[in-house]
Amino acid sequence: MNIVLQNKELTATINTKGAELISLKKNTIEYIWEGNPKFWDKHSPILFPIVGTLKNGEYNYADKQYGLSRHGFARDNDFHVDETFQNKAVFSFSSSEATAKQYPFDFELKVIYLLEEDNLTIHYEVTNNGASDMPFSIGGHPAFALTGNFENYSLFFENDESLISYSLENNLLSNRTTVLKLSDGKLPLNYSLFENDALIIKKLESKKIQILESNKPLLEVVLHDFPNLGIWTKNDAPFICLEPWFGYSDTLQSNGNLFEKEGIIILLPQKTFQASFNIKIY
Repeated sequence: MNIVLQNKELTATINTKGAELISLKKNTIEYIWEGNPKFWDKHSPILFPIVGTLKNGEYNYADKQYGLSRHGFARDNDFHVDETFQNKAVFSFSSSEATAKQYPFDFELKVIYLLEEDNLTIHYEVTNNGASDMPFSIGGHPAFALTGNFENYSLFFENDESLISYSLENNLLSNRTTVLKLSDGKLPLNYSLFENDALIIKKLESKKIQILESNKPLLEVVLHDFPNLGIWTKNDAPFICLEPWFGYSDTLQSNGNLFEKEGIIILLPQKTFQASFNIKIY
């Protein structure tokens, strides 16, 4: 089922499966990738309770092994619609017997979408309803449609002079890095940047990242408190993903203990974690 939000500037459509943003329009122009399976059949999935890939696809907890597929299971499950208004919707997804087979923690994930003028805010709330500490990661994966020549686009970072990108090896984070030098804060896009999959930035000074088309702002993603960023596309695909993350794939040296996973969040019992990012359309 789709939920449609509108104000005078924007129209946003969210699918209850995965609480996934599948459309964001301004003046009939679509800014979210259409999900063509020729390249990638998703639009903007929510990554929870992990971001990226686990070593051997598994982790250990309380002397048991558990399997979790890449980016976790939230994106594949139906969310409950808690509230809907003209410009706001609240979705929730909670732990169950099914999720406990992969992730034995008592959680509730809320996703709140809010339209304000030419901004869409996406707000996450993760609550630990259990009696023990809960390790998790969470992130967004919005893919933005690029209708022109890919090399006419660039990314503008407000505060960085260069980016240190970590390379993936068999979907795991290696120690190999590439320094991406920015010119006046800009990273020109070309497909060769993504020959080894995503660019993974562990530390980012900029909280605002613009997609420029022929040096003119197309949209802006505001990361707020997110410390990590993924940038990704596929060869010849007409989209770019700007992914605000808390966490990332296991490292090659990972020992399989989720509590010791690099970038993990440990949430105390009966506590709630909150994080937001914004998409501003120009």
